[in-house]
Amino acid sequence: MRNELDLTRMRTFVAVAGQLSFSGAARRLGLSQSAVSQQVRRLEEEIGRTLLERDTHTVRLTAEGETFLGYAHRMLDLNDEAIGAVASSQPRGRVRFGVSEDFALTRLPDFLRRFRARHPHIDLEFTVELSVMLHRRLRAGELDAVLAMRLNATTGVDAFRPRTLFRDPLVWVSAPGVEIEEDQPVPLVLYPRPSLTRDAALDALMSVGRAHRVVCTSGSLSGLRAAALAGLGVMPFARSLTPDGLVDRDHGLPVLPETTFVLMTRGTSLSPAVRALVDALQDDHRELRVDPR
Repeated sequence: MRNELDLTRMRTFVAVAGQLSFSGAARRLGLSQSAVSQQVRRLEEEIGRTLLERDTHTVRLTAEGETFLGYAHRMLDLNDEAIGAVASSQPRGRVRFGVSEDFALTRLPDFLRRFRARHPHIDLEFTVELSVMLHRRLRAGELDAVLAMRLNATTGVDAFRPRTLFRDPLVWVSAPGVEIEEDQPVPLVLYPRPSLTRDAALDALMSVGRAHRVVCTSGSLSGLRAAALAGLGVMPFARSLTPDGLVDRDHGLPVLPETTFVLMTRGTSLSPAVRALVDALQDDHRELRVDPR
């Protein structure tokens, strides 16, 4: 085994491990699939271990690959941090930033404009998805920082050093004129699985034996808002992020749990670019919330 590792090959390995796909990594890196396979094979030859098991349908990390992946992330982050530290007094680099769908229709654009004005040399690769999917992508190494929701009972993400930004009650929201009949199933407007708010709503209703039916499922907040505004049903949502035109009313329905919005990053050693984003969110997180109604 050699005593020096090629960072380009390590970066290619990290991309394959994040996608669990050689073709997906090739598209992301702008390389041919054969070039990606060759770089990973040469990296395995350098360290004398098999990092990935592959067949015609699947790609999996070996036990050695799982261990090596953590070191690869740390070495690449340190490389980027070292370059940024001497290249300029202003942080530079790319940050892969994932944000919960719940923020899409609130004040996130204002925050992004302020951040770009303060840090013109940082490129944000921006992703909007459901919180559960963001947790998974952070774990896979596909994102550097995530702003997402977790329920107080949620576990398994503490390895990502969550920083609590704010807490918010989960409430039932609907169009102002919607009425829910006590003897009828509750019409629900929900995100698709996997979704924290969906699970919270269904668990709450089942705990009191309340019948329900799903009248709309959409992975887009715009789609859910349109269905709720049309009066199709009620949906669970963080109170301070209630979309325009909707109101929170209990409708005689069970109380929902409190949510926590957290900022998560990979590891403890952050690049200057990621650190700049973390600091900006911790300073400005109140601006992401809608004024109380």
